[in-house]
Amino acid sequence: MTSEKKDIVVSGIRPTGNLHLGNYFGAIKSFLTMQEECKCYFFIADWHSLTTHPHPDNILKNTRTILAEYLACGIDPSKAVIYAQSDVKEVLELYLYLNMNAYLGELERTTSFKEKARKQPNNVNAGLLTYPTLMAADILMHRAVKVPVGKDQEQNMEMARKFARRFNTIYGVDFFPEPASFSLSSKAVKVPGLDGSGKMGKSEGNAIYLMDDEKAIRQKVMKAVTDSGPTEPNSEKPEAIQNLFTLLEIVSSPDTYNYFNDKYNDCSVRYGDLKKQLAEDIVLFTAPIREKILEIAADTDYLERVAREGAEQARESARLTVDKVREIIGFPALR
Repeated sequence: MTSEKKDIVVSGIRPTGNLHLGNYFGAIKSFLTMQEECKCYFFIADWHSLTTHPHPDNILKNTRTILAEYLACGIDPSKAVIYAQSDVKEVLELYLYLNMNAYLGELERTTSFKEKARKQPNNVNAGLLTYPTLMAADILMHRAVKVPVGKDQEQNMEMARKFARRFNTIYGVDFFPEPASFSLSSKAVKVPGLDGSGKMGKSEGNAIYLMDDEKAIRQKVMKAVTDSGPTEPNSEKPEAIQNLFTLLEIVSSPDTYNYFNDKYNDCSVRYGDLKKQLAEDIVLFTAPIREKILEIAADTDYLERVAREGAEQARESARLTVDKVREIIGFPALR
């Protein structure tokens, strides 16, 4: 009796800072489900971070930070392959082959390149231009069929599908599957920031990090944007207030949410009380994760073992792909 073949899922995160509530509820919570149902490759995209020239001391530190936080959140190395991108050199070989079939015009037209070039006009490097091909290499390396991404990455996903089709067409093969964008919207939550608009993000300065201590969480929540309160019963909540209620719905009990929602609807809500309750509920939720992060981060031997074993599994998958690609293109297999 043969076991059912699992869908292959790939997802990467740049090591640019600690994970926050938005990362957890927007992605990681769904990863915990996917690792039970799919063959998952979760990688830390340290090569991608080089486009902004991080200090050498920070590369390993930031990679290990994300690794510890992934593990503390419940991503299980016995169920999913967790690895650093730079530990799998085969990615660079596939990146080269894909770049040979990627055209300057299409790369220059990508929204991500134009936005990055606008934000950093003095650092418009080739890595920014070829970001879509490196992303495609990360995905096609494992011949993934599903990639959980947000709407901001959809154009790059279409590029990955285009590169897969182009390779198959040029060489007359049916080798690379076209990876599908996998929306987490049915399971994940768009977590708002504390500044009254937009989603929670590292660069926006509006995030609550899983590593934040109780004092930091309380200070951040109490500074959250509010207004003077509703003047009409059952009135629509402005965005800043809705954001607070969204956070309340995520981390608090239904009874707590309903209590403050009723208070809002009858115009008797006290935002100070709401924010104090929200802060305590966030502390209650994040405290066990924070303790686990600290415990895992202190165990460098364990982190090294997880990174090493994950890299070995990722390289095994990558070698199979690159050997076949070399054969298709006409190069001899590596000895």
